Formats: sequence, C-alpha cells, structure tokens
Amino acid sequence: MKELINNEDGKQFELHIDGKIAKIEYIRAKEKIYLTHTEVPKGLEGQGIGTEMIRQALEFIKEQGLTLVPLCPFVALYLKRNPEWKSLVLKGINIA
Repeated sequence: MKELINNEDGKQFELHIDGKIAKIEYIRAKEKIYLTHTEVPKGLEGQGIGTEMIRQALEFIKEQGLTLVPLCPFVALYLKRNPEWKSLVLKGINIA
C-alpha cells in the first residue's frame, strides 16, 4: 500500500492510486485534529483503502502528539473495531 500524504494546504490526507486520490479531510486546531470526511473514489471501494488510510492517519496523529476528534462515521467505526487507538481520542468523546 502506498504512503499517506499529508496535504496541509488542502487540509487532507491523501493516497494516490492509479491516478485517483482517496482522502480524509481534516481540520487542525492547535493540538487537536478533527477528521471530518473519508472518501475513496469509485472503482477503488472495497479494497481496504479507506481502512489503510485511517490507520496511517492515526499513526501520523500519534507521532505528532495530536488529540483526535473523529467526526467522520467511518473513522469512528474504525476506532470502535480497533480500540487500541482510542487513547488518541479527545477525553469525553464516547465511541460505543
């Protein structure tokens, strides 16, 4: 799988695959990062690309020492299925 690109100007993480761009849009405010929307282009769905993007984005967030606010339902679902990442989430946010 390709390496995730942090496009700070575009406020999104990107994976470039076969001329298409899968992305996770974010808002960064000081020490917090809000993941707002995940999008995988048509024709690339169902290949685990979104999941891999989230995993790499979480690695970045951990390395940068940021606090995660998961506003995207797909990211929240990933966190629910992978509780080892919940330590990154802002205190008080409950991911059932």
